[in-house]
Amino acid sequence: MFKNTFQSGFLSILYSLGSKPLQIWDKEVVNGHVKRPQDEDIQSNVLEIVGSNVQSTYITCPADPAATLGIKLPFLVMIVKNLKQYFTFEIQVLDDKNVRRRFRASNFQVCKSSLFPVLAVTRVKPFICTMPLRMDEGWNQIQLNLADFTRRAYGTNYVETLRVQVHANCRLRRIYFADRLYSEEELPPEFKLYLPMQVLTAHLFNYYHFCISILTLLISQVLCAPIAETMMLLWNSLNLFGRSVGVFVVTIDRIV
Repeated sequence: MFKNTFQSGFLSILYSLGSKPLQIWDKEVVNGHVKRPQDEDIQSNVLEIVGSNVQSTYITCPADPAATLGIKLPFLVMIVKNLKQYFTFEIQVLDDKNVRRRFRASNFQVCKSSLFPVLAVTRVKPFICTMPLRMDEGWNQIQLNLADFTRRAYGTNYVETLRVQVHANCRLRRIYFADRLYSEEELPPEFKLYLPMQVLTAHLFNYYHFCISILTLLISQVLCAPIAETMMLLWNSLNLFGRSVGVFVVTIDRIV
């Protein structure tokens, strides 16, 4: 699809605000939906993929099952919202041995415990590598270095990406490839995710809440409990904002 296209900088394959965001995509929906609602956090239209079974509801690019993307840019970036449900996506690449490999990341491979937030293992098989995915609340930015993944998992060199498949359950803002990782200041305005002022304020207040809690704990140990309780009452009277929503870089366990 893009094999004969000059590739440099950014190459976007999905943008939720476009007139036809799924123009080069196909979709499969069983007991679910793929629609474009307005997200309450960013107050803008997004692509929502929801289904009772993550395997049977998904979007895939390119739409033609016989076609390939032919994208040589090694970094894949997805701006995705955590819906607090099972979610998985899969990237198919071609390496310099002319072998097709698949990288699949899923949040249902992550085992949570009170002592260890993430207990999961990356599994490498001849043609597929499965990885645990941990996402924070709200909007996340998933960054994948496909060249590094291919080299670490299979000892081969990344050539190009053939296919991208995103399963339920998530909300998508944009999916794009890049020649390198760009800082927030380097990104074009249309590639950034702008949060409303009240959401950013809530995020700031919750950060202060965390700092105050730590400070209160220290003071209660050094001085006395009544002073600590007074500080907490004062803070709680000011903290009138809801839970924060931010953009986070997702943690994907490194391949060893």
